[in-house]
Amino acid sequence: MSWVEAELREQPAALRRLLAAESAHAVGLARQLTDADVRYFLIVSRGSSSNAARYAQYLLGTRNGYAVSFATPSLYTLYESPPRLDGAAAIAISQSGASPDVVAVLEEARRQGCPTLAITNDVSSPLARAAEWTLPLHAGEERSVAATKTYLNSIGAVALLSAALSGDGLEQLAQAPDRVSAQIDRSLEDARAVDAYREADGGVVVARGVNYATAFEIALKIRELSGTAFEPFSAADLLHGPIAALGPGRPLLLIAPSGPTLESLRAGLPRLRERGAPIVAITDDQALLAEADTPLPLVAGTPEWLSPLVTVIPGQVTALRLATLRGGDVDSPPGLTKITRTR
Repeated sequence: MSWVEAELREQPAALRRLLAAESAHAVGLARQLTDADVRYFLIVSRGSSSNAARYAQYLLGTRNGYAVSFATPSLYTLYESPPRLDGAAAIAISQSGASPDVVAVLEEARRQGCPTLAITNDVSSPLARAAEWTLPLHAGEERSVAATKTYLNSIGAVALLSAALSGDGLEQLAQAPDRVSAQIDRSLEDARAVDAYREADGGVVVARGVNYATAFEIALKIRELSGTAFEPFSAADLLHGPIAALGPGRPLLLIAPSGPTLESLRAGLPRLRERGAPIVAITDDQALLAEADTPLPLVAGTPEWLSPLVTVIPGQVTALRLATLRGGDVDSPPGLTKITRTR
């Protein structure tokens, strides 16, 4: 078994560790952020961690009423012109905590007197040392280059912080590891369903809302592991031009769990069908599963705000399956390193 698959299977245990170790801590962090009169969050991240940041943008907006801005690290490093951050709390999300530009943003935010929080898997990292507070991921060592359990625990940490800020949702979040476990079992059973796309030269991954982040993460995993050019889009943005690139040889992965975005995603299907692209549906909606060329069912009952914890899993399995069929080295894909230090 590859490290990717082994670590994919470890995700329920990793998420349980995070929730057991950090739930009370997150409540304390939320109290301190509230006392600091934070008006918006500034998030700095790279790679898979930026997909966790996209989840935070939607989640902290919909459930907590905060605006979320993404930092531009080059302003702090290459241009040496950091903006004023009055009213911000700065959150850095980095699995390794080693990228100098991510650290630089957090250091500047702290210099300006902003509350700073590092969400990282390495509590001894430069990022953790730079932050006022740290929310450890407890994912354990991740040996594969492509992130699986550290990504899942990153979005779990974001969900934990959101629940602590709102004072609501911790009980639902406590049930998430069991849902993740059930989804892994189901998705591994369904893995061969994507074999028809082994020769695809590209494709798109489409979602909206809290799962916009999942579209980016799934597209990234397919590119990283298999080398196939999949691109992420909001369903709304796809219709503004990029739809022209769709065709019979380029599958469309549609992430459509039950919730506020489902009907808007369903409404766009006729135009997608016109392009001849096969539809791979990641959903718990039975009608949509029946309509898809390739159904990848989700376990039922996951609250929409926590759905990215399960929707990413069929994408992880798809990426692993396509890479295996293409004969790639899934644990060490060409050109990738586990820790990327950018400035």
